[in-house]
Amino acid sequence: MNMRPESHLAIAVAQLNPVVGDVSGNLERARAARAAAARDGADIVAFSELFIAGYPPEDLVLKPAFQAACRAAVESLARETGDGAPAVLIGTPWVEDGKLYNAYALLAGGTVGAIRFKVNLPNYGVFDEKRVFAPGPVPGPINFRDVRLGLPICEDTWTEFGDYENVVECLAETGAELFVVPNGSPYWRDKIDVRLNVSVARVTEARLPLIYINQVGGQDELVFDGASFAVNADRSIAFQLAEFREAVLTTHWSRIDGVWRCAQGAIAPAAEPDAADYTACMIGLRDYVDKNGFRGVVLGLSGGIDSALCAALAVDALGADRVRCVMLPFRFTSQQSLDDAAAIARALGMRYDIVPIESAVLGLESALAGVFAGAPRDVTEENLQARARGTILMAISNKFGLMVVTTGNKSEMSVGYATLYGDMNGGFNPVKDLYKTEVYRLARLRNRWKPDDGFGPDGPVIPDNALNRAPSAELRENQTDQDALPPYDVLDPILQRLVEGEESIASIVAAGFDRDAVMKVERMLHLAEYKRRQAPPGVKVTLKNFGRDRRYPIVNRFRDPGTASAGSDRALLNNPAAAKAAADF
Repeated sequence: MNMRPESHLAIAVAQLNPVVGDVSGNLERARAARAAAARDGADIVAFSELFIAGYPPEDLVLKPAFQAACRAAVESLARETGDGAPAVLIGTPWVEDGKLYNAYALLAGGTVGAIRFKVNLPNYGVFDEKRVFAPGPVPGPINFRDVRLGLPICEDTWTEFGDYENVVECLAETGAELFVVPNGSPYWRDKIDVRLNVSVARVTEARLPLIYINQVGGQDELVFDGASFAVNADRSIAFQLAEFREAVLTTHWSRIDGVWRCAQGAIAPAAEPDAADYTACMIGLRDYVDKNGFRGVVLGLSGGIDSALCAALAVDALGADRVRCVMLPFRFTSQQSLDDAAAIARALGMRYDIVPIESAVLGLESALAGVFAGAPRDVTEENLQARARGTILMAISNKFGLMVVTTGNKSEMSVGYATLYGDMNGGFNPVKDLYKTEVYRLARLRNRWKPDDGFGPDGPVIPDNALNRAPSAELRENQTDQDALPPYDVLDPILQRLVEGEESIASIVAAGFDRDAVMKVERMLHLAEYKRRQAPPGVKVTLKNFGRDRRYPIVNRFRDPGTASAGSDRALLNNPAAAKAAADF
């Protein structure tokens, strides 16, 4: 058998962090990557999906001025390829015959040599592409240096052979020799395995190799983890780039006996799941702050586990000099909380201020005394504490140009165990998609490990007491979270089944959970929808986050017909006091 290469192609993979709307900046990033690829002797450099626009551009891409700016940038880059290698494959919005497409363009020899449009537009989970793009026609391969490249775009590889408008199958049948697949694939747990399985399935069906190019970095709630790779026709992994890291890697392909094969490169190991979650939360916070131009962040440091983890994430993301923490004590704040907060601040090296809220709370109570005359004290007065804290943090934000980081976890956001205009005040929440039990896990992880690109100190930064004491909002004497909620090791599995799994009450009870507890949690989940709509954005790390993934109506009287909760909720609707007690913490 002839094992001598018939021909060779050097393809540079650009795994980069574009910024949505920064057309000129993304163009400069592309130029820098092309220059790096040229130094490595690449014939062509391939970028990720919609790189020039940034991904996902959402409705921004509907603006004619934005479309024109993206096209002008692509055409400018195309002219620069007249200087010789390397050519460019780059993602961009593209208007053709009055229709807007998600496109991938070949720039070579000084011109836009070929362009292909995305056919299968995802419209599920975080994706909404049918809203803004027209589906393209099923494409054929393009010719580059006598190599027939197939350019399926992201979702175009997620359909099996035999499905309607299968792009990979069509490309294989029309002579493609190698697939170059640009992606904007956001992170969630175990996503790398999902992508590899999909890609290996397409390689198996087509009997052709594939390069998978993904972006990195945070964009609003989404974090892109990169982990770009190549799969040879025999289903072997040729290389895999590290997660969450920018890189421009030149790969070397040889055609042997008519089949293209990539020379073996390094395969970066996938991060352990909790470490990947921590890194995603850190990167998401870092890019949200930096891309929006904030000087730094401020957060309330209570001494509890949620604010402790958020403080560690903030310092790892931005550096201690850009993080300011404030303890906001009241008469119910324990000495242990004061000690733990101070210990966390010392361990992380942050600026730490103490601003007592007694005068603010008493002032609010005094102002409301006439209106509240004759009414008993209840959760309203407790919430004045949270709202005084929220107001003080927002004032610090305004004065010093610091974004407020909120610290509520997914368990609290699920059941409404949070105060609107109080502890929910802020610009971004790095732990919004982590259940309470996961917050504990990541906090313990951080005490023995730190991301390589984290700016914080090594070693333990969260005291054992914060990890071991019963969680409490400390809004009244001897309060604990379990006064109002099931234990978190019970609550979180129920919520995962209700939120991520959309399971029925009957199936959750059949799995061994107490019916009354499940019914209570389901009721709180629905009643808290109006709060979640007013919560700040936060990093997505699970399969279904609140916001982009889960879009429930606020006005919603449907309840699982297999339970008594529908009737109890109708009673709540007719009893404002009962509804308030159930939903307002």
